[in-house]
Amino acid sequence: MNNSAMKVVDKTTDGITEDEAELYDRQIRLWGLDAQKRLRGSRILVAGLCGMGAEVTKNLVLAGVKSVVLLDHREVTEIDTFSNFLAAPNSVGQNIASASEERAQALNPMVDVVADPTNIEEKTEEFFKDFDVVFLSRCKREQLLRINNICRMNGVVFLAGDVFGQIGYMFSDLLDHSYADEVKEKVEVPGQSQTVEETRIVRREESFIPLSQALDVDWTTPKYASQLRRTSPAYFIMQVMMEFVMLHGRLPDPSRRDEDVVEILTIKNALMDKMNIPPEKVKNDFAEYVFGQLSPVCAILGGVAAQEIIKAVSQKDAPLKNFFFFNTLEGAGIVECIGH
Repeated sequence: MNNSAMKVVDKTTDGITEDEAELYDRQIRLWGLDAQKRLRGSRILVAGLCGMGAEVTKNLVLAGVKSVVLLDHREVTEIDTFSNFLAAPNSVGQNIASASEERAQALNPMVDVVADPTNIEEKTEEFFKDFDVVFLSRCKREQLLRINNICRMNGVVFLAGDVFGQIGYMFSDLLDHSYADEVKEKVEVPGQSQTVEETRIVRREESFIPLSQALDVDWTTPKYASQLRRTSPAYFIMQVMMEFVMLHGRLPDPSRRDEDVVEILTIKNALMDKMNIPPEKVKNDFAEYVFGQLSPVCAILGGVAAQEIIKAVSQKDAPLKNFFFFNTLEGAGIVECIGH
């Protein structure tokens, strides 16, 4: 732990120091002191330091969580330096988690930022139990499912997401989540023939499902057959890209564009057939737009994921349930509740 962070911990009496209260004044006014205290005590794992992972890290460090562990075994590539602003341009060839640590720490000395350059596939259940929230990116589907299951067994909030060129997603599993919601209502003024609007706080509950259930949907059932028309094609594109990564151990490579486009469309057609989805639900032109990581898409998806982590930890405001998709081809983001 760095010296600045150690001083903060030593000075803490009720969870927030005078220095922190001054630094976080604007957000304390926004979501309250109790919510900030919860954030200050939260331990977050960010696995996968791609562009989206960097955006999530930035937003959480600035929000004032207790600690963030940056986990990634990969080396920085030239493409990474365009989407991950935490890794300096001269860090190509270095471990990407270690290369991202210094800039992440500089964002807020009051947060303990630690880099872990090991492979997530080597991590056991005990490792994940040490966190309040786990966020995964750049992981194979089998690892997403494995770690989501570990988190559920140990009461750890789980989120995942990725960006494929101009398209991306975020998934959240907040378990059985309780939160405070503001409700505005009209009340009569005693002795007067008028009403005023007041805000009161109510406690609400939301139950989430694991990623496995959200991915394994029978679209031939009446419930989902009627929902299919309204479901974003990005949900199925996400499934195609997960299958591509599982088969090839990598994301689509711009240097192999022609062959990868053919492979992506082959996977798409097979997957649509397996899921009993009309192939025209996902237009083939998407395969041209899933290369690299577009920084604005990373910023949007990373901002939404960090927002949902802050909601989960602070227990403030209604969470998104359970997918968020952004597709530049559609020009908008969309929330989808799938699998419930």
